[in-house]
Amino acid sequence: MFPLTEENKHVAQLLLSTGTCPRCIFRFCGVDFHAPYKLPYKELLNELQKFLETENEEFILDIPNPPPKKIRLQELEDGIDGIDNLSQNGEGRVSVMEDGSIASKNSNLNVCNVCLGILQEFCEKEFIKKVCQKVEASGFEFTNLVFSVSFPPQLSVREHAAWLLVKQEMGKQNLSLGRNDIVQLKEAYKWITHPLFSEELGVPIDGKSLFEVSVIFAHPETVEDCHFLRAICPDCFKPAKNKQSVFTRMAVMKALNKIKEEDFRKQFPCPPNSPKAVCTVLEIECAHGAVFVAGRYNKYSRNLPQTPWIIDGERKLESSVEELISDHLLAVFKAESFNFSSSGREDVDVRTLGNGRPFAIELVNPHRVHFTSQEIKELQQKINNSSNKIQVRDLQLVTREAIGRMKEGEEEKTKSYSALIWTNKAIQKKDIEFLNDIKDLKIDQKTPLRVLHRRPLAVRTRIIHSMETRYVDEHHFHLYLKTQAGTYIKEFVHGDFGRTKPNIGSLMNMTADILELDVE
Repeated sequence: MFPLTEENKHVAQLLLSTGTCPRCIFRFCGVDFHAPYKLPYKELLNELQKFLETENEEFILDIPNPPPKKIRLQELEDGIDGIDNLSQNGEGRVSVMEDGSIASKNSNLNVCNVCLGILQEFCEKEFIKKVCQKVEASGFEFTNLVFSVSFPPQLSVREHAAWLLVKQEMGKQNLSLGRNDIVQLKEAYKWITHPLFSEELGVPIDGKSLFEVSVIFAHPETVEDCHFLRAICPDCFKPAKNKQSVFTRMAVMKALNKIKEEDFRKQFPCPPNSPKAVCTVLEIECAHGAVFVAGRYNKYSRNLPQTPWIIDGERKLESSVEELISDHLLAVFKAESFNFSSSGREDVDVRTLGNGRPFAIELVNPHRVHFTSQEIKELQQKINNSSNKIQVRDLQLVTREAIGRMKEGEEEKTKSYSALIWTNKAIQKKDIEFLNDIKDLKIDQKTPLRVLHRRPLAVRTRIIHSMETRYVDEHHFHLYLKTQAGTYIKEFVHGDFGRTKPNIGSLMNMTADILELDVE
């Protein structure tokens, strides 16, 4: 059933005679159900022609020398026939250029003066197939997708001009048309293309999908349509660091909401002029949202930093915990990059024992995302077999929210350490036993000298919950500590030139230093 009614006929004739395509006419007539938009373009045009030919009265516009409706309809129909001929000749409507962009081969189509061809050529199956070919060639693994489009900002200007035209004509009939009564171009485009994409790729369109296919359109011929707005509303167009142009869609919409109707009409034609060419496709992008892998690691080397150790551009050690784990994940997930995080960190000369330190890795734009539990186990084993410096356990895929929980309450956690202590004075077993009786000792730690270049200067209060000693010889003993997370253990032992108070040295009234430290 044709969606327009007698009430719409005047607006439909007005828009068609000024160069607007049938689907845009539907939008301005408030057709908000999907089926009519999905009809093939030629069929839409024929139906529109039949609908308008039932009008017996001569249609008169307040526009100088409008083309007769029958001529306009015949021209549009000839344009569609031209498309069909191209298809029959094997040329198709769109072609992939050497630079990878998609361009139109159809020069006969009367390009819509509002959507610039978006709801004409770029809704048809031939174009959708070209996009799907690029998606399939991208190498991404996906079971659903979200489809997004980016239209040239000047489309908003042209739609505004067409709206003012229709609004004026409807006002003569004591009718009104608000901006919100017009079906959004992006909505109509998705109504048409979503089922075609889903059918071609064999997966559902899902707004929550992590896999996104985006198509970016441009129209160089009309790129200056927006420029007059900057002179009238300069405060709407402020340069942004990440934007190549100040004429973003948001900036243009802001200016259109601000500009007076009479000022707009003086600067821009209503109706908008018909362009010579349809839009071009600047880019078809495929991207997958990040996936997260978490686990725990043990570090057995006293010569391995947690992250790459680079000072003034010079690498100090050949590897790191981060790289020994992430290099394998990058390769298997076919990701572009990664971000490593952990629950705390240890110094290069400190081992991490016990159950290991929790860590998580964000894999950016992964091409492969589906793994069985067995494949994850094999990946963990591969990491563990590659180096004797680290071992990984409990490797698993997790959500972004789980990463947040790993970082929650870091300073409220309790951590256990074992350290080998040296003293300058000879000691007996009885000289260290008093440390076993100290509970919940509060210490003040000024930012250590060794990390002052990367941490702000501050005094931090930390708690030593308990200590246990084991005598070794007259200059050495083992110290087992349970402390609040974030405690600088080395500084608690040697005092850091008095920057940590109290410390083991001051408690024992002698010089003490730490020779080995393990996170238990």
